[in-house]
Amino acid sequence: MEENYLVICCTSTIAAICFVVLLIEVLQCQNKKVQKGTLRLPPGRRGWPLIGDGLIWYSAVASSHPSSFVEAQIKRYGRIFSCRLFGKWTVVSADPTFNRYIMQNEGRLFQSSYPKSFRDLVGKNGVITVQGDQQRKLHGIASNMMRLEKLKFHFLKDIQTVMLQTLNNFNDDKVIRLQDICRKVAINLMVNQLLGVSTESEVNQIAHLFSDFVDGCLSVPINFPGFSYHTAMKAREIIIHKITRTIEIKRQQPASEGHGVLGRLLDEDNLPDNVVADFIINLLFAGNETTAKTMLFAVYYLTQCPRALKQLLDEQDALTSNCEDCMLTWEDYKAMPFTQCVSLITHSSPMKKRLYVVILMLESSKQVIDETLRLGGIAIWLMREAKEDIEYQGYIVPKGCFVVPFLSAVHLDESFYKRALNFNPWRWMDPENQVKLTTLQPA
Repeated sequence: MEENYLVICCTSTIAAICFVVLLIEVLQCQNKKVQKGTLRLPPGRRGWPLIGDGLIWYSAVASSHPSSFVEAQIKRYGRIFSCRLFGKWTVVSADPTFNRYIMQNEGRLFQSSYPKSFRDLVGKNGVITVQGDQQRKLHGIASNMMRLEKLKFHFLKDIQTVMLQTLNNFNDDKVIRLQDICRKVAINLMVNQLLGVSTESEVNQIAHLFSDFVDGCLSVPINFPGFSYHTAMKAREIIIHKITRTIEIKRQQPASEGHGVLGRLLDEDNLPDNVVADFIINLLFAGNETTAKTMLFAVYYLTQCPRALKQLLDEQDALTSNCEDCMLTWEDYKAMPFTQCVSLITHSSPMKKRLYVVILMLESSKQVIDETLRLGGIAIWLMREAKEDIEYQGYIVPKGCFVVPFLSAVHLDESFYKRALNFNPWRWMDPENQVKLTTLQPA
């Protein structure tokens, strides 16, 4: 019995060693091809055997300065360079022209590519991961849901209601955790808009489930109790069940009674229930994360720029002096060129009023929004994969190679923006920067 055990152990060890040796030889062969010019990848580093630059990459993007690794490589190799990430050759771009080229050729030359844990959680029919015609169809539906007319009559009123409910629970002497407030406002608004859910207990339950869901998006895909991936998949299962049950209820109601995006989606588009469920969970995920963090960053940057905060408050005060109630109209919104805040409480205390003004930066001035997204953008880098061999500026991006447009490195580049690390909303009033807004951002 003991001899058999030893034989099995020896055999497993030899097999593991052979696998590692073979893998190293394959990597070395690929290195030789690159050196000989058969692939002509952009210049760059090859990193450590097996792991490449993965550890350094994740350490940088998880830090307070995510673009540090990319900036160091730019100084050595230029704005387009190669390295080994995620077990594959990867071309990283901090070049705005190439970034736009990648996004403009989405679906034709490039396709989205995400880790298994992320793909499993957002679903195979998710607008984030689906490809081809289905992707274009779902993107069209999402854009249709945010048409100007619908923003005027649905979103504008709902967001004011959510903010009023949130601020009514505040006490003047209470310490407020801004991050928690932003998350609560965002999930409340998204659940209300997408599912028509408004009760506090349901919103709190979905908020808790989404916290588990988000934690597993970039986790190791081990579906076993105790691992983040397992917890996230369980949360997804419950969320999908809630969405499916809501779909069943909506289908039994007359079209005129449909509330929220889900109701309008079922009225307007002929999609299977499983596609609708994945679509909704994608919008919940994307909208909740981006909304909460954008509001949080906006408040943070405004506190560092008293001049911008004062101009925003002055504009608010000028409007409220002629306002008879606490609900703003679309005309009020458009009458605030610097702020354009969606709502304001006129009868609240000064502390609540000012917190309300700065917490709604998602709906604030275009200048503040643009500067917040430039300096503290949520999607600092994207993951794409080449669908075929692609030649660009004398280099070849091989089929199957990862391509990472690193947006943050462009936004924080001093050669594109003067004093790039400073929060300066007025930079977007400069015609030169207005042009950059259309040329540096992905299409």
